[in-house]
Amino acid sequence: MEREIHMIKCLCVGLGGAVGAMLRYLIGLVPVGASNGFPVKTLLINILGAFVIGVLAVLGEKHSLPPLLVLTLKTGVCGGFTTFSTFALETSQLFQNGSYGLGIGYVCASVILSIAAVQFVCLWLS
Repeated sequence: MEREIHMIKCLCVGLGGAVGAMLRYLIGLVPVGASNGFPVKTLLINILGAFVIGVLAVLGEKHSLPPLLVLTLKTGVCGGFTTFSTFALETSQLFQNGSYGLGIGYVCASVILSIAAVQFVCLWLS
């Protein structure tokens, strides 16, 4: 029985991850970007993902949402949507191109704004 439960959880996370990855891909198609190479889309994706995971965490706890739904949305959809590896790659590329100020700004903006998004949700919905 426990094995089947883990399989169901894995499938839910996988399906949620596919949805999140497709959403990220589609946002990547939007013709928005900075001419200086600043990764605007990844920054916005990660901030939006942080906001959404904050909403899910608060609502999941406050309204006792089904754990499988929360797992699917937080780990699956948000995990597939947000992208730490792309953030790391883009930061490295900025540094390699000599854009140290943009790279440091990108790191600071990503971390501070993503945490601020979660904190805002927690204060707003609590």
